[in-house]
Amino acid sequence: MRTLFLNPPSFEGFDGGASSRWPASREIESYWYPVWLCYPAGMLPDSKVVDAPPHKISIEQTVEMAKQFELLVLYTSTPGFHVDVKMAEMMKDVNPKLQVAFVGPPVTTEPDKTLLGTKAIDFVVRREFDYQIADYAKGKPLDELPGVSYRKNGHVINNPEGPAIENLDELPWVTKVYKRDLDITRYNVPFLLNPFVSLYTSRGCPALCTFCLWPQTHSGHRWRLRSSDDVANEVRYALEQFPQMKEVFFDDDTFNYRKERTIELCKKLKPLNFTWSCTSRVTTDYDTLKAMKDAGCRLLIVGYESGDPQILKNIKKGATVDMAERFTANCKKLGLVVHGDFIIGLPGETRDSIRKTIDFAKKLDTETIQVSIAHPYPGTEFYDYVKKNNLITIDSMTDDTGHQLPNIIYPGLDRGELVDWVEKFYGEYFFRPRVVWRIVRKAVFNGDERRRLTKEAKEYMALRSKRRKFVADHKAAKPAAAHSGD
Repeated sequence: MRTLFLNPPSFEGFDGGASSRWPASREIESYWYPVWLCYPAGMLPDSKVVDAPPHKISIEQTVEMAKQFELLVLYTSTPGFHVDVKMAEMMKDVNPKLQVAFVGPPVTTEPDKTLLGTKAIDFVVRREFDYQIADYAKGKPLDELPGVSYRKNGHVINNPEGPAIENLDELPWVTKVYKRDLDITRYNVPFLLNPFVSLYTSRGCPALCTFCLWPQTHSGHRWRLRSSDDVANEVRYALEQFPQMKEVFFDDDTFNYRKERTIELCKKLKPLNFTWSCTSRVTTDYDTLKAMKDAGCRLLIVGYESGDPQILKNIKKGATVDMAERFTANCKKLGLVVHGDFIIGLPGETRDSIRKTIDFAKKLDTETIQVSIAHPYPGTEFYDYVKKNNLITIDSMTDDTGHQLPNIIYPGLDRGELVDWVEKFYGEYFFRPRVVWRIVRKAVFNGDERRRLTKEAKEYMALRSKRRKFVADHKAAKPAAAHSGD
């Protein structure tokens, strides 16, 4: 079956679930690669991957494509799900014979609700879907495919789940699919060197963070590794095929989880003499970080999440504030750049804990930060917690342009205040003299950086204005609500 793998158009600047662990429009326009879709696409030579958001492909253009294909595989996300269903319905209207499969966290956690809610979706594949999609496209019936859910006689059949994919070296290289179907200059992440190419060296994450989406709904907690030779060979291919590429990003849930494996992989990467970045936990020691730096590592994305020790325990982070400080000091000593991720609104959050986190972030003083609002995605332990404690609201987790909004409330912390804290966090962090100088210095000495930073500043200031209005509207609504209750 001629197969279309689709990361669909949605909100402007929203890169969807196929690319992002945290599906939302970001402060600054960012696009990650649709890696999960590219694995099965690499098994089907006559398939096509369409990543609509970065390539600026419209809904109308996407719907028109339906005429050319027999099978549509759409990676959906919780914020974009309803738009994605409408897209599938429109594509079926122009091609009634089109078979439609949805994959991604929302259909993994609620397959029955998905299939009973619309006739546009013929089946879903829960969790990993690589071989099931390829086998179906080659003619294997649905009832023989593990992890598949489909309708039969008005009922939903949920096939038993199969084992996780153990031999990752057997999977195709996603970079070959990028070469075939994607324009790498369309992918932008502010803290990476652009253009960049991202790929995985492993699947799954042994860490048990309660909020993290992919290990709990897609790739699992079992850590499975590609051989270091296979990774090095794919990097060599990417360096040859994409001469304009400035950086490789290893997008594993946790790249350097095990010291021995990381050092072995670095030995294979070092002779290739290229720049790369990756994810990291603060549990990584100095020797491992040094091996990474020596092998060409430039930047680490690090999930610090909170500066409050109790919240780190609440979310089962498996790391402490002391570890984070020691790790960050080691990175600075080695000249490794750190992009720090923080979250506002995790279980147990109070004004005091948020203040601790802001002060902690300023003390760490990493090159850049991202501050996210905690979102309890269905299928995560965090979601179960907020449902059980009646903390979740019916409000949307994004605004009408896909930017994050809180859909949880804590005693004494309403939605408006959570958004206000995000703004305070960014303001206090980035408007310090040393950080302003860091940014200005980049802009002065590098024309590309100057153009990029100017664009990012405009995007951020526009979003800041929207957030301030959201906060002001909430504050104005409070007296009105209190008055109506008199």
